[in-house]
Amino acid sequence: MNLLGDDLLPQLVLALGAALAVGSVAALVRPPSRRDDADLVRPPLARSAVMIAIGLVAAVWAVATLTAS
Repeated sequence: MNLLGDDLLPQLVLALGAALAVGSVAALVRPPSRRDDADLVRPPLARSAVMIAIGLVAAVWAVATLTAS
């Protein structure tokens, strides 16, 4: 008997993937209003798109795993 449940890994992958995708979309849609001189005006679009894609793939995989079991 596992303390945190039998499907802990898919739940963690879902949480991390969703956080990666939502955080990247939020950074693109609404960049921070206060920034230092060294900060970029907007996050790089290509890097953000790759992070969104990775997060979505991880989240979809985790949801599929959780619903199959």
